[in-house]
Amino acid sequence: MSDILVVIPARGGSKRIPRKNVRIMNGKPLILYSIENAESLKASMGADIVVSTDDEELMGIVKNHGVEVIEREGELAKDNVTLDPVIYDAVLKKEKASGRSYDIVITMQATSPTLKKETLIHAVEEFQKGGFDTMISCVNKPHLSWTERDGRIIKNYEKRLNSQELPCNFLETGAFLITRRECVKENTRIGENITVYETSAQEAVDIDTEEDWIAAESILKRKRILLFCVGQQKLGMGHIYRCLTIAYKLIGQDILFVTDAESHMGIEKLKESHFAMRVAADREEYEKILEEYAPDVVINDVLDTDEELIKLERKHTSRIVNFEDMGPGAWLADAVINALYENRKNKPGNTYEGSDYFFIRDEFLEEKPKEFSEECKNIMIMFGGADPSDLTGKLYDICKTLHPKMKDVEFHFLTGFAYENKDRIITDPENNIFVHHDAKRVSSYMKKADLCVTSQGRTVFELASMGVPAVVLAQNEREAEHVFAGMGNGFINLGIGSETDAITIIKTIMYLAEMPRVRKEMRNLQLSRKFEKGQERVIKIILDEK
Repeated sequence: MSDILVVIPARGGSKRIPRKNVRIMNGKPLILYSIENAESLKASMGADIVVSTDDEELMGIVKNHGVEVIEREGELAKDNVTLDPVIYDAVLKKEKASGRSYDIVITMQATSPTLKKETLIHAVEEFQKGGFDTMISCVNKPHLSWTERDGRIIKNYEKRLNSQELPCNFLETGAFLITRRECVKENTRIGENITVYETSAQEAVDIDTEEDWIAAESILKRKRILLFCVGQQKLGMGHIYRCLTIAYKLIGQDILFVTDAESHMGIEKLKESHFAMRVAADREEYEKILEEYAPDVVINDVLDTDEELIKLERKHTSRIVNFEDMGPGAWLADAVINALYENRKNKPGNTYEGSDYFFIRDEFLEEKPKEFSEECKNIMIMFGGADPSDLTGKLYDICKTLHPKMKDVEFHFLTGFAYENKDRIITDPENNIFVHHDAKRVSSYMKKADLCVTSQGRTVFELASMGVPAVVLAQNEREAEHVFAGMGNGFINLGIGSETDAITIIKTIMYLAEMPRVRKEMRNLQLSRKFEKGQERVIKIILDEK
């Protein structure tokens, strides 16, 4: 095994951020982040650690942490002195004091608090295997750039390309420089055979300005949030869509999606989102993911949970938040958010229920309802991402029947990402039927609608926010328990769709189309509900912010 010396240079003086290296960064002095990373090398590879400093306050912090200090003379602490002579000085002094000769010298600057221990360890392992003289931590930032030469601004590129097509442009991060001992001299630490170790942008923050400090502290405060959700034909895609909506609002947090092997449609949709995702074939595999990821928060959106699942998750996280959960596991969660189920008698005391906790998508906060129309000219039909009961097919046939009686009405079908019968549900201009598959901005279609026929899931909240009166058909008995979709909120609820006959649906649609006064009353009831604060309430619950 190689003899490794880690040198952390840290001056007391700093003009841009006074007392930078001793100031508290997210709960502890900045210098300790580099020391704790270096200690991971001590634990795994037996590395020695020294801090080179001229500052008495820094010395006290370092010594209290049990790390050796190399006192730096004043000449080596001036602003114009580079790190090369500082590292050379520390290596000579440490070798003389210990009587040891080192094989590898690692420079770790105190200004890289976002570097991860596992990244550092892996870099040293790669250096030892690679036969290089020097390895420098870098971040790859290809960009069109310009420079000044002989008083003229000139380009640093041959051809204007998109950033992903540009050649690598490695910028040193300052996190670490690994080099062979023989390369460490008074005026250099870099040998001839050089390589770079590419880190993520998040690990590449080098604190030089107040903006860097703010960025680093924000990264260090990030929480690891695991969203366990399912998306299958029989269960629909609502769980996946809700978790995606939440994830988009958790900007700045570390997000991991986990789903089961049966959620083929969910897997496909999550891949499209480009969030990090894992598939767990069983509970054993799920526990391995939990152990590796070590989440700060677990979100379950899988219908009813059991106690065994929550107990398994509790071994690896301190906070568990469940959505629409009426299973025994709900009693063991830290919070249960049930926007769709209200006034249930037998529920955990940690339940947040009702429309106040509906997590509405941003597009419905941005889009405004259209002016009310006395005439009903646009009827929208949508039954979610999967429509497991194929209510779309049922309404497709009904609308063909309705067309001769409602010749001036357009029927707009919005079929979801996971709808299986899209080949049969096609645009039919002769019957004024128009089909839109996997619409990216549903609110723009709702804004044109005078009436909607829909299922009893989260869509009813979205319709209410847009003031679109609706006829509701539940996909199944469980969905029929969602109490928001009633007349008191601007909906006519016909019960479970598969049990409702076509004549009832036809009569209801025609009645509403011919009764603008009723539609207007329904619209006013819908618009009296406010959903703007729902996102904020739910995020605070997830992050446990009072």
